[in-house]
Amino acid sequence: MTRTILLCLLASGTVWAQDSNLPEAFAQPIPGLSDNEREQFFQGRTLVRQSWVVAPSRDDQVDGLGPLYNRLACVSCHPRNGRGRPPESENERMLSMLVRLSVPGHDDHGGPKPHPAYGGQLNEEGIPGVPGEGRAVVKWRQVATVTLAGGEKVSLRRPRIEFRELAYGPIVGVLTSPRVGEQMVGMGLLDAVSAATLEAMAKEAKPDGVKGRVNQVWNPQTQRIEAGRFGYKANMPTLRAQAAGAFNGDMGITSPLFPEENCTPVQKACRQAPNGGSPELSAAQLDAVEFYLAHLELPPRGNADDATVRRGEARFAEIGCASCHRGELKTAADARLPRLAGQTIHAYTDLLIHDMGEGLSDHRPDYLAGGREWRTAPLWGLGRTAAVSESTYYLHDGRARSLTEAIVWHSGEAKAARDRYVALSKQDRKALAAFLGSL
Repeated sequence: MTRTILLCLLASGTVWAQDSNLPEAFAQPIPGLSDNEREQFFQGRTLVRQSWVVAPSRDDQVDGLGPLYNRLACVSCHPRNGRGRPPESENERMLSMLVRLSVPGHDDHGGPKPHPAYGGQLNEEGIPGVPGEGRAVVKWRQVATVTLAGGEKVSLRRPRIEFRELAYGPIVGVLTSPRVGEQMVGMGLLDAVSAATLEAMAKEAKPDGVKGRVNQVWNPQTQRIEAGRFGYKANMPTLRAQAAGAFNGDMGITSPLFPEENCTPVQKACRQAPNGGSPELSAAQLDAVEFYLAHLELPPRGNADDATVRRGEARFAEIGCASCHRGELKTAADARLPRLAGQTIHAYTDLLIHDMGEGLSDHRPDYLAGGREWRTAPLWGLGRTAAVSESTYYLHDGRARSLTEAIVWHSGEAKAARDRYVALSKQDRKALAAFLGSL
């Protein structure tokens, strides 16, 4: 069978060949699933790609959208299971980005305290008869220019959020954090890394003042505090909780883990709107979504044995990036999903939260994570970002338009590694970019 080959030019400038199905690289099942497992996988994929509808509907399996929401489907913010992107101007709507909200203090479980009128995130849209909460506008500001060794200049920008057309009164004293959608591949394997492994990594002595700690967060399923591992601040403990939380917060879909509609006390029309059942996403449907996300196949690395890639991998370790972006983790032998148990994985993360400096701070605590603390982002799949997501934006708010910008933004515990990167020769920086592009 003849296979069409696509040449993908990465942000690093490295060109390598992949099959023409590259845009769907994050949507394939792992090999070896049984017929029943494949059926559950594809049921979950349908639910993730489904545009949910307003209740009551003839199709009562996918109704219950809202009453307040951001987008109609999971893949709206995670295109092809990849990364979202921020608006490039104040006239562009947020299509795969949202804004977290809170006020000073903590909720009953130690998490962010929701705004009394607008809740935990701004839901811009509402079903008929329910006003959307308003509109968040991104304004970009150039804040610095950094000169790398050899004279290359890197311009850094930061977003400023403004709220317009607010429907439920003024927002005062609010803490905000804009977030773009994260890629969804590999989440099952990260879920299978034990809390004991995370705690052990946090206790290890590390160079350059690197510390790292485990966020401790509320698990709505077990009703107790557990190790956090998902989300930009590791504020969700499990893949199941992460998925159910996104259904509720982003689309207003209730589930066994989040049975309440996302309405605040002042939002009367929202509270009186019809629902799609109690819950709207059944336990069986949530099972299917979790199974799908957990069993997505990671695409293989490209050009892993290339001399330039190997040189870049060596520089990555030498300058200190691997202190947090660990190249190897092991999943638990007794992981709940047996196909994911006892594996050695190469996610390039420690899943810990680290102080990343004032430049990246959102000044918004999330359980134990302070405003300057962020989870180490997994790096696997970076080489597919451009093809899968059709854009290359990085960091929690998409401010970085390239991997170079993302690295230069690092500070705090990562400052020493960042400074060594800035001092690398142009050839070594290209080699490091080739390595990242191979992941």
